[in-house]
Amino acid sequence: MKILFDHHTPFRLAHGGLQIQIEQTLHALGAIGVDAERLRWWDESQTGDLIHFFGRPDASYIHFAHGKGMRVVMQELLAGLGARSALTRFAQKLFMTTAKAVLPSPFTARMAWDSYRLADACIALTPWEGYLMGKMFDAPPERVHVVPNGVEPVFPASAPRERDRWLVCTATITPLKRVVELAEAAALAKVPVRIIGKPYAESDPYAQSFFKTAHRHGEFVRYEGPITDRTQLASIYRAARGFVLLSTMETLSLSALEAAACECPLLLSDLPWARSVFKRDATYCPVADATRIATVLRQFYDAAPSLKPPPKPCAWTDVALQLKRIYESLLSQRT
Repeated sequence: MKILFDHHTPFRLAHGGLQIQIEQTLHALGAIGVDAERLRWWDESQTGDLIHFFGRPDASYIHFAHGKGMRVVMQELLAGLGARSALTRFAQKLFMTTAKAVLPSPFTARMAWDSYRLADACIALTPWEGYLMGKMFDAPPERVHVVPNGVEPVFPASAPRERDRWLVCTATITPLKRVVELAEAAALAKVPVRIIGKPYAESDPYAQSFFKTAHRHGEFVRYEGPITDRTQLASIYRAARGFVLLSTMETLSLSALEAAACECPLLLSDLPWARSVFKRDATYCPVADATRIATVLRQFYDAAPSLKPPPKPCAWTDVALQLKRIYESLLSQRT
């Protein structure tokens, strides 16, 4: 069994959680003895039995793979769709159904809506995303598998530390992560927050706005840039009073899982993905302006020392074992 990983966007152009997910999954599969490597699109001599595509391949991609006797597993992150209201999702579904009926097939083919029906398996990170795959894209229920992200051993194995007075947020500096709003709320609530991460580009207007906001409110906002040392990051989670992530949309946040592995109380945006994963083991904040966030942030800060830590997430090895079973099941069905 040989697995090929494929993805549309080069890591050099957009760092973030998806890159970590792909790299850690690939490493974990190798650790349990699965032959897995990156698909080399330029190498016609490369062999493989199954393509694990991170994203949404178009229908022709899947047809070509099937023509070569290869199975296709697709794993798309539905952060935007998962954050929309029920009414908006209903309108989107109605549009998709109408478009398929009245628009030329070459146009709708570019949207790759049918890929969910054509792929041999669809991987969802959360039960919520699994539901959306079936409800919105008609993915056959028997082909939808919920396989969460994992965490590296360094996080659950890190030594307990005395909690300090700082909350921590680890996130890419982008509008969807709402770090400007978090910084403004921290200043309003007089709650100290460490923010760790980097923008996609230093010149980005939102990033520039964040840098100015963090500098203006330096008493309560400490921006530390990116931290790539995983041991150091685990130590920061262990010492933090709590973890905060107030994004407008999300799938299954790796940083939230890492913080949970370090027994750090969680404050998350009140979105379906978070409630489907952490249920009552996290505190939730509405996606609102800085004034409303400040109220919830203050309440979370005061309560954090008495909050029960969230349950420990699974390891990447567990993720790899789940994927291996799915791969083996698909390949055993080949005629």
